[in-house]
Amino acid sequence: MDVRTKICGLTRLADVEAAASADASYVGFVFFPKSPRNLSFEAARDLAIAVPAGIVKVGLVVDPDDTMLDSLMAQVPLDMLQLHGHETPARVADIRARYGLPVMKAVGVAEESDLEQVALFSGVADQILIDAKPPRDGDLPGGNGLAFDWRLVAGRRFGKPWMLAGGLTPETVGTAISMTGVQQVDVSSGVESAPGVKDAEKIAAFVAATRAPSVPRL
Repeated sequence: MDVRTKICGLTRLADVEAAASADASYVGFVFFPKSPRNLSFEAARDLAIAVPAGIVKVGLVVDPDDTMLDSLMAQVPLDMLQLHGHETPARVADIRARYGLPVMKAVGVAEESDLEQVALFSGVADQILIDAKPPRDGDLPGGNGLAFDWRLVAGRRFGKPWMLAGGLTPETVGTAISMTGVQQVDVSSGVESAPGVKDAEKIAAFVAATRAPSVPRL
């Protein structure tokens, strides 16, 4: 079974084309003003329309209120919402019911006890994104290029499909897959030439590395 890849934080049409050409399974658009990958709804709509059929279009939001989500959903054709803030399980369930889209909830991990959050959200989210916990003084909840100890999730099976993120690059993703047995991976800064600027060659190399025959599966 091929590992499914999500290329997050796309900002240009060339990024969409590169992700599609590399056969990514998901593309992500960021709606968080502090991020160098932040998009206006208008820009995101144009990019989302250009995404080929079959690729899941994910909107990343951070502690959004209903007004923001109403506007986003009215303007941008998305297939999934990624909640990357401090949303509670009740809020996740509410968003999922209100907009009728699958929801992926991000959980930041630095130590084993952080994985308790996965169980809390597995009952209300469609997927879980397990990411490196951001620095205490950081402005960004994700996209920091940081990894956590992948041994914490090695061989684990959670109640819902899950995706590994945090510090992945074309050079490290094969090791991450080997160590954890994960079937879905997410990358943003690891395939950039500058913050918010994706590199087509790195995207192609990243996806290829997830499918290399030499990568052992647990």
